[in-house]
Amino acid sequence: MTVTEKAAYLKGLYAGLNFSQEQNEGKLFTAMIDLLEDLAISVQDLEEMSADVSADIDDIAADLTDLEDEVYGVEDECGCDCDAEYEVTCPTCGEILCVDDGVLDEGSIKCPACGEELEFDLSDLEEDEDSTDKE
Repeated sequence: MTVTEKAAYLKGLYAGLNFSQEQNEGKLFTAMIDLLEDLAISVQDLEEMSADVSADIDDIAADLTDLEDEVYGVEDECGCDCDAEYEVTCPTCGEILCVDDGVLDEGSIKCPACGEELEFDLSDLEEDEDSTDKE
């Protein structure tokens, strides 16, 4: 039952009680029922406006995302324009390499700039994931 329906129900109950409009109680209840009806209508209007604004915000957010993708392009997780998922910095020469899960699974890669063998030890990450899963 909506707020306006509840206010209408209370107005019907009040009418059925046959309060005299000449007595103070009748005047008070009439004023209170009128106030409840006005508040119910205001609440209904606010709910409708809120739903409209929420839908508009969702549309704007989707349009903004499309615009950002068009202007800035879609970036990978590593922030470069390659197909890799991660950035690795060579500790010897400082070269930034883009690697994917396959390279990480192999365990190592040679730096193309200096030839240094870069090894990836993911056992600490796997242990952290296992302890997080158990909690």
